[in-house]
Order: sequence, then structure tokens, then C-alpha cells
Amino acid sequence: MVLGGPDAGLSLGRAPLASALGRPRSTCHDGDMPATMRDVAKLAGVSVKTVSNVVADTYPYIRPETRARVEAAMEELGYRLNVTARKLRTNRTNLIGLALPELRLPYFAELADEVIRKAAEVGLKVIVEQVEASEHVAVESLVGSHTHLVDGAIVAPVGHGDVLSRSTPPGFPVVVLGDHRIRDDVDQVFLANARGAELVVEHLVSRGARRIVALGADRGTSVGTAGERTRGYLSTLARHEIEPDDQLIRPTDGWSKADGAAAVRDLAAEGVEFDAVFGFNDTLALGALAELLRSGRRVPDDVQVMGFDDIEDAQYSVPALSTVAVDRAQLAELAVSILVRRLRTEDGGAGPARDEGGDGAPRLDGVASVGEGVRAGEAAESAARDAIEVPPRLVLRDSTR
Repeated sequence: MVLGGPDAGLSLGRAPLASALGRPRSTCHDGDMPATMRDVAKLAGVSVKTVSNVVADTYPYIRPETRARVEAAMEELGYRLNVTARKLRTNRTNLIGLALPELRLPYFAELADEVIRKAAEVGLKVIVEQVEASEHVAVESLVGSHTHLVDGAIVAPVGHGDVLSRSTPPGFPVVVLGDHRIRDDVDQVFLANARGAELVVEHLVSRGARRIVALGADRGTSVGTAGERTRGYLSTLARHEIEPDDQLIRPTDGWSKADGAAAVRDLAAEGVEFDAVFGFNDTLALGALAELLRSGRRVPDDVQVMGFDDIEDAQYSVPALSTVAVDRAQLAELAVSILVRRLRTEDGGAGPARDEGGDGAPRLDGVASVGEGVRAGEAAESAARDAIEVPPRLVLRDSTR
């Protein structure tokens, strides 16, 4: 588990969550009692509200010397924000959960970074949890027995998994980041996966490719990332009257560079002819690209290569990887915006209130809504759930003609 926010990146590991999220250190101001915000204010010679503003880090007008005095007093007293105490006072912790699969893959790591940044802009910190592949994702899988410490959650189910609504505590908002629209009773931001695959295959066909490897494909399902991208691949071939070849539709054990390279080696060992590779994510495509070059194939002259996601590494490969861009910043902004709006609705429209006399929970008023379907004042009064599709965009670089 990882805690992210303006000071991002406190790793929680498997240590007790309470100690990592706010229990003060053993160094105390008067023996065995933990330091409070009032103790910090007294030592720094400022008001409790000023200390609250420094802790929340959302008030831009604090003089640097004042901030320095407060931070020095916090350090001397061993003061740490007590999330549990704030929860009791305000019914808000200003923590949200983020559940993602395979954080070792660059796409999900970059997505987590965007969510943490967008959440920080509205005064929220993020607890990140990796979820394993399963048919259903329970909200409890976010933070185990610590669900009560977060105000809401952003969940990315694995594959075609669903989010179990019965696992959600009453009034607990959840936004699903998914590969397709799953239900009408949950807020969701989802990718146009099939359309993205269509863009890739259309471009490759327009550049003369006819035997296009679908790397990471899954013909066994029509939903989930692999299923939807396979559907887009097949429908585009059909539109161009190109007969799909089962030898070119290659499932992989995972979506890593090693899996991409292994698939290309297998194709060569089997003597399968191909003139293009469509990796269902950039990591697969980068592995395939490396193996093609290692074996003496020229890219793009002999084989064109395209990926999906437009991770940062794609622009630095040699040759640079053509791909489909997924706007992770927009995904994150939409998800956080919807979650904040739900929190405000739960609080009667006021949003989490500032705890000026306590632990400094920042106010979330005036959060700008973004994206199609998220309009200020429009859905805030309604219980209707948002379902917003984020469109893909073709990014052409040197790995295609």
C-alpha cells in the first residue's frame, strides 16, 4: 500500500496502517501524551488555524517564515496528522483509495501518478492498493479492514471483473476506471478500447500491412481490455475483407516486454509470416520491437510495430513507437471530479468541511468539473450515475511507415 498526496509516495508496506497514516511519533511534548495542533500553535506562536492551513497545504498566502516556524514546531514535538481523530470530528479523512492491477506496468504506474496529482489539487491524499485478477472486485480489497479510513474509492477492475456493490458501505462513493461500461448503478470512466484497436489496424492496413499480429489478443471474450481490443482488430480486418489468421492472433501469459519478445520468438520458430505487430499495450509492443531488431528484422521496413497506451517509454524507443494515446490526465481528472462531487452530495452539497480547530481537513468547494457529461450544477442534484467514455488518439512515430 502507498500513500500519495502533495508530498507523495509514503510507502506503507505491510506495517500497521494507523501508524503510517497519522499516529504521532513517540517523541512527545509532555511525556507520553501525543502532540496536538494546539501544542504546535503555542510553540510556533501562531493560531491553530494557521497550523491547520500549513498541515492542509491548500492555503497559498502563508509567509515562508511562518510556515518554517510551524514546520519546525511540528518536527520538535513529533506532531503527525491524526486521521482517525479527524474522521471522528468531521466524518471525513480526506483520503481516497485507488485500486489498480499490475503496478509494475508503466501504464498503471503513470495512471496512479495522475490520480495522485489530481487528488492533491483538491486537497485529497490517495492510498494505492494493487488488486489481483478476479471475477469481482470488492471495495474491501482496497484497504483490507481499513475501509473506514477512506472517504471514497477509484477502482480499476482486472479484465472483465465487476465491482460488487454489496461490498460498498452505505454512502461510500466509488468510481470505476474500466475498459467498458459495466452497469448503470455505478459511476464509471471507461476507455474506447475497440475504437483504439480499429485506429491501429486501419493505419497499418493503409500502410500496406495485411498479416498483422494481434499480440495479447483474447478471442474467448468480448469484454475487458483484451476482448475489446480483439474485437476492434477483427472488425477492422473484416471491413477490409482480410481473412483473420489464427496463427496471428496470439494470447500471451502477461503484458510485459518479456511476453512480447517471447511471442515474436515463437512466431519465428513456427515459421509464421507477418508484416506488422499490434501489441495490445505498449509494453508488449516494445518487447516485440526489441526482439525483431535483435533477430535482424528492420522496423518499419520489414515489419511495422504499433502499441496501445502511449506510455512515456514509447517515444524513447529506437525507432520510436507508434501507438494509441490514452489521456491518463483526463481519466484521472474525470474520476477525481466525479468522486469529489459525490462526496459533496453526501454532505448536502457543502463538501468536506475545514476542521479549523482540529486537524485541518481542507475544503473541497468549487471543484471544477471536466469532460463531457460532467457539468457543474448539472448532476450534483441527481442520483443518476455518470458513464463517460474517453476517446483514443492515434500517435504516429517511426515504427510505422
